[in-house]
Amino acid sequence: MKAFKEIVEWVIVILVAVLVSLFINNFIIVNATVPSSSMEKTIMTNDRVIGFRLAYMSNEPERGDIIIFRFPDDESILYIKRIIGMPGETVDIRDGKVFIDGKELDEPYLSVVTEGDYGPYEVPEGHYFMLGDNRNNSADSRFWKNTYLSADKIVGKAVLRYWPGVKKLQ
Repeated sequence: MKAFKEIVEWVIVILVAVLVSLFINNFIIVNATVPSSSMEKTIMTNDRVIGFRLAYMSNEPERGDIIIFRFPDDESILYIKRIIGMPGETVDIRDGKVFIDGKELDEPYLSVVTEGDYGPYEVPEGHYFMLGDNRNNSADSRFWKNTYLSADKIVGKAVLRYWPGVKKLQ
């Protein structure tokens, strides 16, 4: 009888742990793997990242945030990119630089000059213009069929790389 009681206690502990884990993964955090070099040097190929699902419940996304979102052209795929253009802005890329409403954007996270000229893009209300940090190897807003990311496709704000090694994302 004592052995049976101990087994039941262990089963309860395991069930509670599984339920807590499912709750956290479905409502608080999102796990994602970066399959390409599109965000290098910030996030490397095959890095694993945690996003905070509740980040935008009380705050609006900001330019420069790295977010995890449902790809506008295939919502079954999660993407990770940086917010560059905000609702109502015009984004223009020329001579290796990004311009927002005609003003050059300071991007200290870039390590390579962007090749090619793109735009102008007029970001609709409720949408964002997304770019990878490795612009020359990134399938981002410049190339999507649905150019802009709707706010309702944002899953969470990427906050932490947990493999390999732990690194806060900015």
